[in-house]
Amino acid sequence: MPKQSAERRRQIASLAAVQGRVTVTELAERFKVTAETIRRDLAILDEEGGVFRVHGGAVPIQSFRSNPTTYESRAKASLEAKRAIARKAVTLLPNPGSTLFLDGGTTTALMARTMAELPEPEGFYTPFTIITNSLPIALTLSDSPLFDIQLLGGTVRPQSQAVVGDVATRTIGVLRADTAFVGTNALTLSHGLSTPDAQEGAVKRAMVTNAQRVIALCDSTKFGLDYLVSFASMEDLSTVVTDREATQDYVAALEASGITVAFAD
Repeated sequence: MPKQSAERRRQIASLAAVQGRVTVTELAERFKVTAETIRRDLAILDEEGGVFRVHGGAVPIQSFRSNPTTYESRAKASLEAKRAIARKAVTLLPNPGSTLFLDGGTTTALMARTMAELPEPEGFYTPFTIITNSLPIALTLSDSPLFDIQLLGGTVRPQSQAVVGDVATRTIGVLRADTAFVGTNALTLSHGLSTPDAQEGAVKRAMVTNAQRVIALCDSTKFGLDYLVSFASMEDLSTVVTDREATQDYVAALEASGITVAFAD
C-alpha cells in the first residue's frame, strides 16, 4: 500500500503539471479512492513541495514565476540532460544550405558546441546559415567552415549573453528560416513556452513566427513551469527534444497535440 500511495501522489503531481489544476473530486474518481485519501495526498505533496494546495484541489507549485535566474546558474542546472538534448538536437538538423535560427539559451549554446565538432566535409559544401542573437553561439561556430554566422544587432543582455531589442526583432521580421531551434525556461500545455524576460521573449517569438519548423529544446525539469511571457504556443511547435525523465502524462499530451517528442539518449 505505501508504494501505491507514493505512485498515486507522483501521478497527481504530474497531472497538476500537465493540466494546470486538479480537483479532489476528479482525483478521487480517477484513482478510485475516497476524497479524504486525496486530501491527505495533497497535504503530503504540499508539504513536500510537489503541489500547492488551493480550495478544492491543487495547482503546480511552480506556476507563474517571474524572477529570472542568472546565465551561470541556468547553465549548471540539469547539465547532463541538457548536453544529451543538445546532441539529439544536432541529429535533427535539416540539409546543409538551410537557414537556421538559434536563440540565446544555455541548451542551444551546448547544441552549438556539438555542431562545432562536426567533421569538415570533403569537396564542395554549402554551409548552413545561422542567424542568432547569442554571443556564445556566434563565437562557438565562427571558426567552422560548415556555418555562415549572422549575429543580430541590438542591446546585449548580460544575464543571458544575448542580443535583444527592437533592432533584433525587426531584423528577424524580414528574414525566414527553415528551422528554429529555441530554448525555453518553461513549458505548459496552456501557456506554451515561456520566459521571465519580455525582451528575450520578443526575440524568441519573432524567430518562432518566421521559421517553417520550430524545435524546442526543453529538459524535463521545465515541464509544468510557467513564466509570465509566453513566446510560443503548442500549435507553433513541431518537435520537443527532452530527456527520458519527462513524465508520460506530459509526453502523451504533447503527442496528442501533434507534436513529435524526441528523446535524448
